[in-house]
Amino acid sequence: MPALTTLSELLLTGADDATAIHAPGAQPLSYRALRQQVAQAVATLNQLGIGRRDRVAIVLPNGPAMATAFISVAAAACAAPLNPAYRADEFEFYLSDLQAKALIVEHGSQSAALAVAAKLGIPVLELLPAEAGAGAFSLRAAAGTTTASPPAPASAPADDDLALILHTSGTTSRPKIVPLTQANICASAGNVGATLQLTARDIGLNIMPLFHIHGLIAGLLAPLAAGGAVFCTPGFNALKFFAWMQEARPSWYTAVPTMHQTILSRAAQNQAVIAAHPLRFLRSSSASMPPQVIAGLESAFGAPLIEAYGMTEAAHQMASNPLPPALRVPGSVGLAAGPQVAIMDQQGQLLPAGATGEIVIQGGNVTAGYENNPKANAEAYVGRWFRTGDQGVMDEQGYLRITGRLKEIISRGGEKISPREVDEILMDHPAVQQVVTFGIPHDKLGEDVGAAVVLHPGQAISEKELREFVAIRLADFKVPRKILFLDEIPKGATGKLQRIGLAQKLGLAG
Repeated sequence: MPALTTLSELLLTGADDATAIHAPGAQPLSYRALRQQVAQAVATLNQLGIGRRDRVAIVLPNGPAMATAFISVAAAACAAPLNPAYRADEFEFYLSDLQAKALIVEHGSQSAALAVAAKLGIPVLELLPAEAGAGAFSLRAAAGTTTASPPAPASAPADDDLALILHTSGTTSRPKIVPLTQANICASAGNVGATLQLTARDIGLNIMPLFHIHGLIAGLLAPLAAGGAVFCTPGFNALKFFAWMQEARPSWYTAVPTMHQTILSRAAQNQAVIAAHPLRFLRSSSASMPPQVIAGLESAFGAPLIEAYGMTEAAHQMASNPLPPALRVPGSVGLAAGPQVAIMDQQGQLLPAGATGEIVIQGGNVTAGYENNPKANAEAYVGRWFRTGDQGVMDEQGYLRITGRLKEIISRGGEKISPREVDEILMDHPAVQQVVTFGIPHDKLGEDVGAAVVLHPGQAISEKELREFVAIRLADFKVPRKILFLDEIPKGATGKLQRIGLAQKLGLAG
């Protein structure tokens, strides 16, 4: 099959009567109905003056309408999905930075984005549910909104037109705009599908947020590119996961490690559901997965867990462990899975197998550069290679192991410590359910090592005992000087544990 380069081509993959989008308690939406839905929405957007190079912000709750709205907008113009949980000042930053031509919200929305749109003079479009099936909708200008623009030409975006704009997380600096073309997102969807050998028979259970690259590409577009189905939930809910699994009858799902860990904690009491609806595989991405959790999930589900490596600038996937019978290496993120992947030193020289350096990538799914940010682009690119900011090592077989985020590496008195290494040792203690190691500012050493730990229910251990457990396995300078026991570790908007800034959040920064 030739490579897909536009969303319009991608949507032609599924058979007319096959299910494209499904959701809890809803009638499924067929590919024929999805294509009709997209065509109708594109025509409405064009009529309202929105065309192929305009940016449309989307603030919708997770679910089938968010999925179909994203697809529709990206097929007509450039979609900019935003986290519905943002506050007014965050919406003002993103809507201004994006130069959004319109904002889509659901009818009756109370989002803080509405007042911001009014302040900025951005037209608001309301999404109203329709009867055709999960995710079917109609669009109209909101009351009081004037759309003075003349109708836009009805021309489908080309492969080099922007389809999706997202921002980097901005943990350490102002968030950067990541523009992704039609070709970028289609290439990445195809890469994920090829890695997972997705077919029209597969049903994906999507619990990832659809304002995030992981959910948009792996959760939504990859199965659609294969002609398969997506069961769109309202977002991750551990209490409902197994009921959704029973209704959706999925063959796979993708999630971040924190979600997998919560699912694993409830798997024992849901063995009947797992046995009745066996998965072909589970997929994990967006953060490192402790090998102990991989083993637990594979035992509970009787299926392989495929650990992958992705980032926004690569339209998600860069590397992945392969499906059996090919070798999976726990603790590694597998083989290059779409783009070229290499290891580079600080001088820009590519390194041989076994050497540690910065992970760099190039390929059809990789952004051509941050928008309006020449300084960031000068730092991010060495020739055609994009610098990921991750430190890693690749073995002779091409398996990639991430040793840390360069900005997260703890520098203690000149000694470099990978937080992931400390995480894995702490996770080996039977009382520990979850852990994140991070740097704590120190007036003499620069940084010292801290760890936040969640214990398994009913377990108890002292900080001293846990430090002694680590000290047997690691050099003294790597042993956390401070271990905090928490009921829950603070997470980012997409469920990722965030090391940078954690010391400040936990009151340990001075």
